[in-house]
Amino acid sequence: MVMRLALDKELINLQNDVLALGNLVEAMLVDSVRFLKARDFAGSERVMAQDAQVNAKRFHLEDQILTTIALQQPRAGDLRRLAAMLEFASELERIGDYAKGIGKINLMIGKQDLMKPLIDIPRMCEICQTMLRQVLTAFVRHDADLARTIPPMDDDLDGLYNQVYRELATCLMVNPAQLDQANYLLWAAHNLERTGDRVINLCERVVYMVTGELAELN
Repeated sequence: MVMRLALDKELINLQNDVLALGNLVEAMLVDSVRFLKARDFAGSERVMAQDAQVNAKRFHLEDQILTTIALQQPRAGDLRRLAAMLEFASELERIGDYAKGIGKINLMIGKQDLMKPLIDIPRMCEICQTMLRQVLTAFVRHDADLARTIPPMDDDLDGLYNQVYRELATCLMVNPAQLDQANYLLWAAHNLERTGDRVINLCERVVYMVTGELAELN
């Protein structure tokens, strides 16, 4: 009984750590696109600097999870929950890398005027933010049904990514000298598209955590 209470307390602490990491990564992603649109180089540098904090949180979380598995004798359901936390730590860290990459893109474009107004890339970021918030909610609530509703949003994300590609290609037909910037902006859009894929992985992990069912949701 005492050991069970200790495990339950540790699971809550670990869940809070996952949420803290998720909130940090979400803020980085939103800021990275906002600073790109505003051409705020100092802001982008701050986003890039936060990557070290994300990495540290991930490694600390993984260490605590493995320690819990070794010492607390978790049951099958507990192990699925802990495995989900490991997956969240890894995937959230990768999303943090995408945010860092968008910050780097802003610096690489430098003081050039943007070749086109940023409309679809911020929309992509909004979808990513919604998907990320919802999968964290599904994780906390152990809500497999909510997790299953998230992947269809990735279709909208893919559609916007394709639209960004087409518009950049059209701009290049008019001004081929903007090739480098077009590649940078496409890279930013790709990072957001990949963020959606990472969230789908987390949705699948939530479903497995709750039901024990391994299923692809894309």
